[in-house]
Amino acid sequence: MLEELQIKRASTADVLALEALVNSAYRGEQSMQGWTTEAHLLGGQRTDAAALLDLLAPSEATMLLCITPDGQLCGSVYLQLQGETLYMGMLSVAPNRQAQGIGKRLLEAAETHARQHACLRMRITVISVRTELIAWYERHGYRQTGGTEPFPTDIRFGIPRQPLELLVMEKELE
Repeated sequence: MLEELQIKRASTADVLALEALVNSAYRGEQSMQGWTTEAHLLGGQRTDAAALLDLLAPSEATMLLCITPDGQLCGSVYLQLQGETLYMGMLSVAPNRQAQGIGKRLLEAAETHARQHACLRMRITVISVRTELIAWYERHGYRQTGGTEPFPTDIRFGIPRQPLELLVMEKELE
């Protein structure tokens, strides 16, 4: 099953499908079918088409898509080269497809992308109260750096229901 999934780079033509996928994975009723929901922590949307276009605009940024054999978008991840580090964010899997290895497949594709661009490490930020998500990344070799970042104040990323901060995690690549 997983070997039948295709990983490809997103284009601007994919933005509306990406917007639907990311928002369904993180917010709203549909997100509660999966374990990655943030609906209990944040109201509003996770992203919009304009924000996705902004993310895709820099030459050092891309989004990888995970596509089923019948052409359905089932996952995505945002990547941005930052010198010897590849920043990874917005790892999204359709709620009805979670716990099937798609997230791990995207993580592996992101790390392959990093190695192809001579990156020495991966970097992510995770909402500090998302203990189950932090544990998932730790099982995949990511470690907390001790660093934190403030949660974005732009409501395009959601409206916090409580004070939030982001933990910085990294993984060294061989």
